[in-house]
Amino acid sequence: MFFHHLFKNTRNKSRYTTLLLIATTLALLSLPVFADSRHTVNIDWANMTMKLLGGLALFLFGMEQMAESLKAVAGERMRGILAKLTTNRFTGAATGAFVTAVIQSSSITTVLLVGFISAGLMTLSQSVGIIMGANIGTTITAQIVAFKVSKAALLMIAVGFSLLFACKQERIKHYGAMLMGLGLVFFGMSIMGEAMNPLRNYPPFLNLMIEMENPLVGILVAAAFTGLIQSSSATTGIIIVMASQGFITLPAGIALAFGANIGTCVTALLASIGKPREAVRAAMVHVIFNVAGVLVWVYFIPQLASFVSWFSPAHPELTGISRLSAETPRQIANAHTIFNIANTLLFIGFTVQFARLVEWLIPDRTLEEEGQLVSARYLDEELLTTPSLALDRVRLEVLHMGDQVQLMLQRIMPAILGGDRESLNAVANLDDKVDILYEQIVDYLGQISKRSLTDQQMQDFLRLMAAVSNLENIGDVVETNMVTLGKERIEAGFSISQPTKEVLNGFQDLIKKAVDGAIQAVSQSNKAVALSVIAMKQKVNFLAESAAQHHARRLVVDEPNRIIAYTIEVDIIEKQKRIYYFAKRMAKTVLTEDNGDKNR
Repeated sequence: MFFHHLFKNTRNKSRYTTLLLIATTLALLSLPVFADSRHTVNIDWANMTMKLLGGLALFLFGMEQMAESLKAVAGERMRGILAKLTTNRFTGAATGAFVTAVIQSSSITTVLLVGFISAGLMTLSQSVGIIMGANIGTTITAQIVAFKVSKAALLMIAVGFSLLFACKQERIKHYGAMLMGLGLVFFGMSIMGEAMNPLRNYPPFLNLMIEMENPLVGILVAAAFTGLIQSSSATTGIIIVMASQGFITLPAGIALAFGANIGTCVTALLASIGKPREAVRAAMVHVIFNVAGVLVWVYFIPQLASFVSWFSPAHPELTGISRLSAETPRQIANAHTIFNIANTLLFIGFTVQFARLVEWLIPDRTLEEEGQLVSARYLDEELLTTPSLALDRVRLEVLHMGDQVQLMLQRIMPAILGGDRESLNAVANLDDKVDILYEQIVDYLGQISKRSLTDQQMQDFLRLMAAVSNLENIGDVVETNMVTLGKERIEAGFSISQPTKEVLNGFQDLIKKAVDGAIQAVSQSNKAVALSVIAMKQKVNFLAESAAQHHARRLVVDEPNRIIAYTIEVDIIEKQKRIYYFAKRMAKTVLTEDNGDKNR
């Protein structure tokens, strides 16, 4: 069962493979062949390496299990909290801290912010405060692992396992997985601590730890390690494990924690590659804030260490390594929390300036650049483990796809009524973008469908699948049918009269309004808008009948090409009605929820 969860996707495979390679390298560096031959200590290197790797695997897997379960249980609620409690920078910072503490992922918080910014629900300057608060939320992991509750680890694993496999309710299962993950974190810590215990008397290793007293070395080592494993929480946890064995002092632990804060920026930058400008800017805010915070504090590590030592629990009855291992883990956790809270308070007054700086560093793309980009903007694999959040991203992508379809509808009538072949082909080429987005959205929905979905999530899934299919059908009607009618008009060599243009354009305006309403209804689950789209049927039929009468009157007029003109104009009306049909189908899916609720 462990391996099923551990290797459930390629992203986890690559992450854990990297982690184990790093752990192996660190273990090998401690072997006698890398050590000073003058020091002989009776250490079972094979046994120590096995325990170190096994403990690290359990520790990291437990953290992943706990975080995934937290996201599954609280992800949807946290999204709502983020959307509502961001009225000012201070509530934004508090909200960011709370949400990140619950879902245990600052990167997830950032991804959600990008969606809000893209949808116009939040400005970049508002998001800056939340990103600052998210750093505070990540410190909860260090506080948890600093508690010495290893004796209860196996009990937590047993209880969590029982809840996971014995209970039928999905929410209880998630709580069980969360508890089992937490137990694995502590159990892995105890195994690693036991494995590293012999190194307390191994001078080469102790000399290596002394090097960490240099803040620059500590920051660089932790930043590189965190950049590789893409988890500052995991790095901080390992730092505390080492502190619990008395290997590092408080100043060295603080420097390593600073490095972890810088290294976690790599995750944000990697996640922003190929994403909209909003995502890149949010990642850059994260980078600037974390790096600036470390630069401000790096010269005050001794003072921070003294302050933390003053109020953290002390054990004066102990001496030497025993006292160091008893006091330092909690002190490092407290220093990590104070550092992030102080940075947030220090920079919270400059959220607008942060936003302006990032907008200057990362300007908007030109229209030409935007036109060349054809890719999903909002679909993020990071959210697939939390279906409710992943479905929200699909809603945003439906808006993106809808923009492309609306652009086709906007350009097709001028091209049909008076354009040339080039303008018609340009409209047809726009459907390529619609098709690409369709494929990417359907693929993403396919990955969501592999998860365990609630009844409500399954309804949302089916509604969104139907929406993208209908949008793709609208694009095909424009590309295949309406573009063809425009080319037939050019081949026949006739011009459409101004009165007829006005009739067709008026009808097209109504159709565009219906499509826009259907997209809005699906993306916002807005039943009122859906009803208004369905109610347009009477007006659509009325305008179609009026247009048919207009064409019939022109048919009796003695004009050249009047028969073929009549045929093409009537076909245009039919294709417009076909587009409305797909828009109405989209709107009706929003109303099916009522029936589903009655049946449940």
